[in-house]
Amino acid sequence: MTIKNRWRRRDVLRLGGIAGLAGVAASTGLTSFNRAARAATAPIPVNIVNTASNSTMALQELIKQQGYFEEFGLAATTLNVADGSKLMGALFSGSSDICILSGFSQVFPAVEKGGKLKIIAGAGLLLQDAIYSAKPDIHHVKDLEGRTVGSGSPGALLHQFTVALLRKKGVDVSKVKFVNVGSSASVFNAVVAGTVDAGPSLIDVYPEQKKYGVHSLEDGDLWKELPEYTYQGSYAADRAITEKRDALVRVLAVYGKLYRFLSSPNSHDAFMRARAAVLKKSDAAEGEFEWQFAQKYKAYATDLTLSEDRIDYMQKLNVEFGIQKKVLPFNEVADMSLAKDAVKLLG
Repeated sequence: MTIKNRWRRRDVLRLGGIAGLAGVAASTGLTSFNRAARAATAPIPVNIVNTASNSTMALQELIKQQGYFEEFGLAATTLNVADGSKLMGALFSGSSDICILSGFSQVFPAVEKGGKLKIIAGAGLLLQDAIYSAKPDIHHVKDLEGRTVGSGSPGALLHQFTVALLRKKGVDVSKVKFVNVGSSASVFNAVVAGTVDAGPSLIDVYPEQKKYGVHSLEDGDLWKELPEYTYQGSYAADRAITEKRDALVRVLAVYGKLYRFLSSPNSHDAFMRARAAVLKKSDAAEGEFEWQFAQKYKAYATDLTLSEDRIDYMQKLNVEFGIQKKVLPFNEVADMSLAKDAVKLLG
């Protein structure tokens, strides 16, 4: 009897305390109570698929070190894959719930062919690539006529934005020989070796051009020359959006918090630690340049949403490349309501 009464009093005190906290939270509009409540419940499992680029690995490590998944009540598992087909396959099979940091031009033709998925948020807004060459007579994009250019497969991210830049600069693309080298890292190695005359690669090597014996083209900085091209987005299958909406919203909130932190001057030391932890052979100067880039150009979607103009631009490129037949209505290919709900969690 005494034991029962003691548990009752304890329960009353506990419930009373929770009610009091809830009252305070309601009256002040604070989100900290909601986060504390989420943390007190069992974490929600969620499976994420991402690319395997150096920048993605560094950002994932930064999330881990900052404890963002735990803060938003998630037990997250992240799979990193090498190409877009594997990203799409993971989502369609249901083995992964959401892709966060990826080019998304392949989403539109998939939807056109009946695929049930949507773009649900923005990620990296600006391209983080430049066109490099080791040839002393190549300094401008126009100089690439009659040359070999390393890229990915036709229509893939590297190939698509390179052709978009060449066309914008008035280059006759039919006079350029494209070589499918593979990833941006492979393209850079081919440029250094001289097996191609030029090619796009990531900005992490930008401060080390003299070290590798290459130079970036004077009008080949893609974040400046092609700002309308959206580098990365987040997308998910319709089934996951319907059945796991709460988990997806929380994942977007995690990355939204990451983008905001990365855009602030307070993130420098944490970013450098995270990058060094996963890219042990990388030069610190490369990480410094990446961090400065995020600071200067505000390259990430801190509000998580993508505009119709950005979505339409990417679709029009696909139509020009023959990747899809027509521009699809925004609501057929995108659902920004999850991103808006995630921003509300950020307060």
